[in-house]
Amino acid sequence: MSAEKKTNAQVSAADHQFVFHSWSAQGAISPLPVAKSSGSRFWDHDGKEFLDFSSQLVFTNIGHQHPKVVAAIQEQAGTLTALAPQHASDVRNEAAERIVGVAGSKFAKVFFTNGGADAIENAIRMVRIHTRKHKVLSTYRSYHGNTGSAINATGDPRRFPNEFAFGHVHFWGPYLYRTPFWATTEAEECARALEHLEQTIIFEGPNTIGAILLETVPGTAGVLIPPTGYLEGVRTLCDKYKIMWIADEVMAGFGRTGKWFAFQSTNVVPDLIAFAKGVASGYVPLGGVVISSEISKTFDETVFPGGLTYMGHPLAAAAAVATIDVMKEEKMLENATSIGAKIFAPGLAELAKKHKVIGDIRGAGVFWGIDLVSDRKTHAPLAPYGGSSPAMNELVAACKANGMMPFTNFNRIHLCPPCNISEADAKLGLEILDKSLGEIAKYYTGE
Repeated sequence: MSAEKKTNAQVSAADHQFVFHSWSAQGAISPLPVAKSSGSRFWDHDGKEFLDFSSQLVFTNIGHQHPKVVAAIQEQAGTLTALAPQHASDVRNEAAERIVGVAGSKFAKVFFTNGGADAIENAIRMVRIHTRKHKVLSTYRSYHGNTGSAINATGDPRRFPNEFAFGHVHFWGPYLYRTPFWATTEAEECARALEHLEQTIIFEGPNTIGAILLETVPGTAGVLIPPTGYLEGVRTLCDKYKIMWIADEVMAGFGRTGKWFAFQSTNVVPDLIAFAKGVASGYVPLGGVVISSEISKTFDETVFPGGLTYMGHPLAAAAAVATIDVMKEEKMLENATSIGAKIFAPGLAELAKKHKVIGDIRGAGVFWGIDLVSDRKTHAPLAPYGGSSPAMNELVAACKANGMMPFTNFNRIHLCPPCNISEADAKLGLEILDKSLGEIAKYYTGE
């Protein structure tokens, strides 16, 4: 690596010349150059500071450059930098034990992967072998990853050019603000969504369905907090029809909602948990599947036909152990819960009174979604499904210019700062959002 200090222009030019970016037409993008980061902030090569309300891609749950986790990675690198998956590893054992410990007593083992997509991929494979049933049901408003089965399970438009896997069926999950069920209350939305799901199961054939795959809180699709009783209803349907429930906790897990896993806000438990992102705060790539005792026993004698070269990589395992430990020591889950209840919930409610473009607000902990509309009465989105708009482009540009990096998707802005963000920085983020929303008020056309 060169010690020469680079400018934004130099880094951008090299990026454009050599790097191929995901989900993009390469000539149409201009990625922001990032030079360094710390805590809830990062800086570009020209010294501009950004408050990170995206946690990058919703994964720096402990903030940037946490010294204890950086030190743990460095220490592990001095002892055992790499190891093939067929060997046993003390640090891998420690990571698995900690993950099972926070998942709960129903779970027995962890299958490690390199990220969230291959966690979903292997969870689906486990279910199909365990149940001897091939279909997987998932919602239209969802994102599960970029590999074969994961992208086919996904509901959003990134699925359309990638539909090559078999056995995937989509259904409507609950979303009262844009209800497909003509519901007027959360209770109606919940009941009608569960009735719709049961009818889908019946008409697809329960004896063909191995799993229902759900993001416990759909993230990219809008931070859609499930109504009270919905996940309990899904569990009941799974038990009734002998279907496994895979909880996709890749984005919602490890403190994002104020719980280790978002399903822990209910009184029911899934059969498999897919995780990634926050488990090591993205410091070293890591994902995996937490496996229930029942499913684990299936593979005591049956060969599991899957694996990855770097599964349970020592550096990633060390990062996970240290991440979980510092989250406990520094009470980050409690902080996330407090920030959500004391800062974001009331603060966003006040912004909604001031800015008519805010149509709906939902969230928990440090995981919030804001539906932006051009008309509150009709709920007309500020950008079309599957696309952007001048209004959304201007909002993102305003946020960046004002010193905050948001997470956006279609007509929504998501607030996803680290779990250990300070109250002062949480309030600062809302101030920046307030200012930025003021710059797009002209796009509101309703009364």
